Order: sequence, then C-alpha cells, then structure tokens
Amino acid sequence: MNVASNGIKERSRTVAVFGASGHTGRFVIAELLRRGFAPVAVARDSRKLEALAFRDRGVLTARATIDDPVSLDRAFADAAAVINCAGPFLDTANAVAAAAIRSRIHYLDVTAEQPSAQATFETFDGAARKAGTVVLPATAFYGGLSDLLATAAVADWDFVDEMRIGIGLDSWHPTLGTRITGYRNTARRLMVVEGRLQPLPQPAPELSWNFPEPLGRQDVVELSFSEIILINQHLQVGNLHTYINHTPLRDLRDPNTPPPVAADETGRSSQHFLVEVIAKRGNEARRAIALGRDIYAVSAPLVCEATQRILRGEVQTVGAHSPGEIFDANGFLQALTPNQLTFRVTTD
Repeated sequence: MNVASNGIKERSRTVAVFGASGHTGRFVIAELLRRGFAPVAVARDSRKLEALAFRDRGVLTARATIDDPVSLDRAFADAAAVINCAGPFLDTANAVAAAAIRSRIHYLDVTAEQPSAQATFETFDGAARKAGTVVLPATAFYGGLSDLLATAAVADWDFVDEMRIGIGLDSWHPTLGTRITGYRNTARRLMVVEGRLQPLPQPAPELSWNFPEPLGRQDVVELSFSEIILINQHLQVGNLHTYINHTPLRDLRDPNTPPPVAADETGRSSQHFLVEVIAKRGNEARRAIALGRDIYAVSAPLVCEATQRILRGEVQTVGAHSPGEIFDANGFLQALTPNQLTFRVTTD
C-alpha cells in the first residue's frame, strides 16, 4: 500500500517534533525548516520552548507530556508525522507512538536503545498497519545509519554469513539526555549469533580494527546499539556484531566530560565519526563506509530524509519497519552526500 493514497486525511507539510527543546530536537527543527516543512516544536517544559524562541522563526509550539494523552493528541492534531527526539525512549516511545497511531500519522524516532526499538516493532506493527501509517524507530546515527549501510553492502545477497560493524569516533561529548539514557538503559546488550538474537557476553570481546583513514587502527570493544534490532528485522545475517573504539567510551564514562559545543554556524561540534560495515558471504566481502561530523547533528538529516520520503509517497508499505527495509539505501545515503556525510561501498 502506498502511504500517500491510503485514505488518511491529507495534511500540510506539518511535522511535530516531540522533545524539540533537546539537543537533537533543535537540529531536527532546523533541518525541517531547511527542507521547507512546517515543524511544530513540542516539549514537556513550556519555559524551555519559550527560551529557545521558536516562534521568532515562525515555528509553532505546543506543550505535551507522555502521561497526558490528550495533550499529545492536541499537539499532533494538524501534523502528518511526528519525530520523537525525547529520550530515554524506554519512557517516551510507547506513549508518543500510541498517540501517532490514534491520530493516524507516521511515527519516527532516534533511539539508540535496543529494548525501545524492539518493543516498538513488537507493539506497533499491527496497529500501524490498521491505521495505514509507517512506524520507523531508531532512524539516527545509532541504528538507522548502520542499517542503511548494511543494506547497501548486502545489495543483492539473500544471506550474509557474517557482518561486523565498526564505529569509530574521535571523541564523545555526551548531552545530558545521553547521560540520563545511560542510567536508564541497563538492559543486557544483544548481538546475533547463528541467526538469533543473543545477549552480549561479559566481559565484552575486544579486538583491533583497521579503520580507513583518518582513524586508522584502533582497539575496539563489542558494544551494540539499536542497529542490531533494525538489521535483524529484515536482513538474513548469520552472525552480527558491533564494535566501537575506546576513545569515545572513555569520554562518556568521565563525569567531567562537558556536553558538545558548536564549532560552526550550523551548531555542529568538531567531533568526527566513521562507520564501517563489513559483510561476508563465503569468500566474498563487501564494505560500506560513512564519514562525517557530529553524531547528534547527523541524526537530523537522517530522520528528516526518512520523513520526507514517506510524506512524498515513496514508501509502498505500512507498519513498523527498519529504514533499510523500506528505502533504497544507496539513494538515501547519496541524498545526504556531501553536506551531511560521505559514503562509499567497496568489494574486496
């Protein structure tokens, strides 16, 4: 079913952003404006909304909380989609997605939390199909980017023996939201072994990863995020593991590491990232690589590109899905090149 012709009332190019006063939420509002959408900045604290002067940029605002369904319904009443940027998503995703389903609008979020993404798939797939809408969790740096890279690397293969994802960051200055989510999300991390989700062993395995330049060889530790849930949703992978280098984890674990600071007029920090996906089948190997700046900032074009493609009617299905499952991964990533990231696929 093409979601542009499923009988849902046509709305303007209005997109609600729940958690708009947060760090990532502000990037999403700016990206929606750049793309010609009319965002509605929704947050739990009306004072923060006022302090950010959204209305000075012509952005409507609304106060809503997850424990007040009526306030959510009111905030989303004129929207075609809602992007949830408010973590911890273990606390917010269920309420915001349920409100989206009630309003028969599309739901997207930017969670890195495996339990949240998994619960969203399990809870809202059937309801979204009945409502004729799309539910798309974890469409962000953690989750969606690796899923799209994995899909681009796999291409025409119907099965992958092994897939490894290497995440390399030159630093990680966490937001307050990231720190709060870390305290909240204590669930055991999952990986895929012999085609099944399995808990990550403790202590987590470590190895050396030879990243492309500029990172080069780095010691890494296995640490999975929401990409495992997304990839397992639609790709047949025998063994799937994610690794991250130690430098950002030392920053994250240091309580004195400050939050990110803008390094240019867009608000992006000076942090650089590199994500490499290596897919192997028999003696063949394929690699998909993305490089860019600021893991929080890049989440905005990722989730906004997904929103725009859904609202343009490019998605031929409804229900809960992974980005790689419903979009042309190569085309999607190329659309973000070169302003938001650079991207390439190679064959060994």
